[in-house]
Amino acid sequence: MFLERFYDENLAQASYLVGCQATGEAIVIDAGRNIQPYLDAAAAHGLKIVAAADTHIHADYVSGMRELALQTGAIMFVSNEGGPDWTYQFARPQDVLVKDGHKIEIGNLVLEVMHTPGHTPEHISFLLTDRPASSQPRGLFTGDFLFVGDVGRPDLLEKAAGITGTMEAGARQLYHSLQRVASLPDFIQIWPAHGAGSACGKALGAVPQSTLGFEKISNWAFACESEAEFVAKVLDGQPEPPFYFAEMKRINKVGPPLQAPLAPELDLESLQKVVSEQPWVVDGRGAEAFARAHLPGSVYLPPNPGFVNWAGWVLPYDQDFYLVARDTEQALGYQRALRSIGLDRLVGFFLAPTLARWSEQTGMARTSHRVRVEDLRGDEAMVDVRATSEWNAGHIEGALHIHAGYLSRRLAELPEEPLLYCASGNRSLIASSLLERHGRSARDLIGGYAAWNKRPAMA
Repeated sequence: MFLERFYDENLAQASYLVGCQATGEAIVIDAGRNIQPYLDAAAAHGLKIVAAADTHIHADYVSGMRELALQTGAIMFVSNEGGPDWTYQFARPQDVLVKDGHKIEIGNLVLEVMHTPGHTPEHISFLLTDRPASSQPRGLFTGDFLFVGDVGRPDLLEKAAGITGTMEAGARQLYHSLQRVASLPDFIQIWPAHGAGSACGKALGAVPQSTLGFEKISNWAFACESEAEFVAKVLDGQPEPPFYFAEMKRINKVGPPLQAPLAPELDLESLQKVVSEQPWVVDGRGAEAFARAHLPGSVYLPPNPGFVNWAGWVLPYDQDFYLVARDTEQALGYQRALRSIGLDRLVGFFLAPTLARWSEQTGMARTSHRVRVEDLRGDEAMVDVRATSEWNAGHIEGALHIHAGYLSRRLAELPEEPLLYCASGNRSLIASSLLERHGRSARDLIGGYAAWNKRPAMA
């Protein structure tokens, strides 16, 4: 048996190439949108990709399953569980809609489908048996159902996709899915689709894989003594889901479009036109460079791995946009990251030297108004743009709390000249740039809440 894990650091997303070395056949599970790594690995190991499968309709990235199948001729195996609302709409006549108990054969390997709802109604896991080695199962590809140290969140359909009344029902389904999986042998490997940093759970471990036995003694979800206890705990303290999750559900249900060639670098003349037209522009050069000089109305996004997550929070999917990057390598990396969540309408990118020439010629570059904690007067209208869990753990007295991702939708609640702060000064710069784009003046606190806590005591 051959097994290779692929990991996208920007999305904290794992996918797997599983092959039978005896027959040279392979399957890709939960493919990311960039399919080239799977093609390269299969070629390097003498494998032919004959199948592709997703554990569920993903909410946090664009699946590469369709593109992989079209390019290689592979058969798609997709869930037929969860009812008609959760049916893949792009399955071809040759593809297979699977239910609980279906067995997928890849050479001498058998992947048995287990319906494991809770994170989503259609979610399935794949129980792998390497028949030449043993008749006992070897491991379970758990998708977003069971992670190392955590479980998939059951609230996304309600919080991200707006399907009311699904959180508690999903939590109860998730509990019963865990009880079912707990009856499998303790020695089986657990291969999840996400690691630490993913918004698909609240306490994911950074270890790439585990065993069921270890999870049963270390994962909080298995320690719950009742369904009611589990439901309460799994729904408590989940991070705010980015807005783009709802769009990912739609794209992955109807069928992701095939990727076009990458967008080109643009020149000074194009930049001048962009400044006059004021489309969406995102700037990923870095905080210091952005604060020092940026295009009017451009929005700061932190460098990877945070870039793509925040792009999903702020960029509309129905409009063209532009990118400012430090160099070509950074620009191309950002493009691929943007495409991984379906932000395909990038017209082109500008590099830092072009921005510098424009600034020198026009003097129109904007600077960010950043404030040091030692310069605070004490009468500032503070706005905390961190996550709810961070706010609950401690905040500046008298501050207003609005998550940075929600600012554009809650402008009317903001004071006239807010002073924005986050944990360290990164998200507050995103927030201040968003307000600038909306024509609002804003300042942000350098060093954020950490700097505030270290300030000298007032006399």
